[in-house]
Amino acid sequence: MVHRPAGAARRDGGRVGRREGGTMTDFRYRFRPRYYEIDRQGVMFNMWYLGYVDTAVTEFYADRGDGYEALLAAGFDTQVVHVEMDYAAGLTDDRDVELVLRTGRIGNKSFTLEFVFRTDLDAEVPTDAVSGRVVHAVIATDGSGSVPVPDLLRNVLLS
Repeated sequence: MVHRPAGAARRDGGRVGRREGGTMTDFRYRFRPRYYEIDRQGVMFNMWYLGYVDTAVTEFYADRGDGYEALLAAGFDTQVVHVEMDYAAGLTDDRDVELVLRTGRIGNKSFTLEFVFRTDLDAEVPTDAVSGRVVHAVIATDGSGSVPVPDLLRNVLLS
């Protein structure tokens, strides 16, 4: 995993960055839906949302430390155990989208990341098109099962 500073461009055109908000910083990932992600209704097909969330989570780790590889090297991994999304508006391929990611709850063996896809970014109040949360369980890479959230990860989540 390559560490990219806030605002750095990704190979796929996405941009990463942070903005202060509350006790933790919001992580922001900008992109524009690609032509092939748009369905016959003219909006991004539902399966692509989780792909973008996954990409943003990877960039979130990289932005806040040594990335996902550091977690693996320490003997830990995460698994998605729950996802929920609420759709208010569709995303189209003619405007930029900002995916805002922030840490929600940190439990003993799991944590929640909250997300919102925003459009109309030049408006005084951008449109919250899709919002949701994803719950990750922390596991040991040796196959022994779930483990408490390690300090390495907790520090990333709280930064």
